[in-house]
Amino acid sequence: MIRRMILPLLFGLIGAAILVSLGLWQVQRLEWKEGVLADIEARVAAPPVTLPEAPEAARDRYLPVTVSGRFTGEHIDVLTSRKDRGAGYRVISAFETDEGRRILIDRGFLPQEDRGLPRTAVGAGLTGNLAWPAEVDSFTPSPDPVSGIWFARDVPAMAEALSTEPVLVVAATPTGDGIDPWPIGTEGIPNDHLGYAVTWFSLAVLWLGMTVLLLWRIRRRME
Repeated sequence: MIRRMILPLLFGLIGAAILVSLGLWQVQRLEWKEGVLADIEARVAAPPVTLPEAPEAARDRYLPVTVSGRFTGEHIDVLTSRKDRGAGYRVISAFETDEGRRILIDRGFLPQEDRGLPRTAVGAGLTGNLAWPAEVDSFTPSPDPVSGIWFARDVPAMAEALSTEPVLVVAATPTGDGIDPWPIGTEGIPNDHLGYAVTWFSLAVLWLGMTVLLLWRIRRRME
């Protein structure tokens, strides 16, 4: 009788061990992700500095900066949506600093119905964070030449289109024209590792329960 129960028992224990190990791995990933989010929040909330001469993604990602100058009137509208607002656009504008540099400013969110309204902001001083969004992949459509709508923030391509440095500052303060600032934060970064861990641990318990039930049935048949 014992021999007939060894294989199901081993199968149950090994399966449960695998499921528990996957749950523990998700707990480790949760700790890692919480560290990443805490680091981003600390970087975003740091005191702002002047715009570096040659910003680098590895060193200056999320760096708070202050810039002053004027919007040139050139802009790119990137199709997007906000959970609380619906469809709209991220407005990326060319900005000439007081020092004569031309950079990109992500001014924030503009509702779809307001795209045709005039944009009058010219001179401005603002605070924001340097960003290098990773939104482009092989499935991203090219900008629509008729409507002028873009489908992702591609910093090098936007800089080429607007004749600016490949430097993007995401505004944290309003820049006018009914454009809502959409500052950098951690709200949109997924952190589902706790849910995954609970799922794996629950499956491990279920697996063990099914193993116990199977062993009980085997024993009943042999009595």
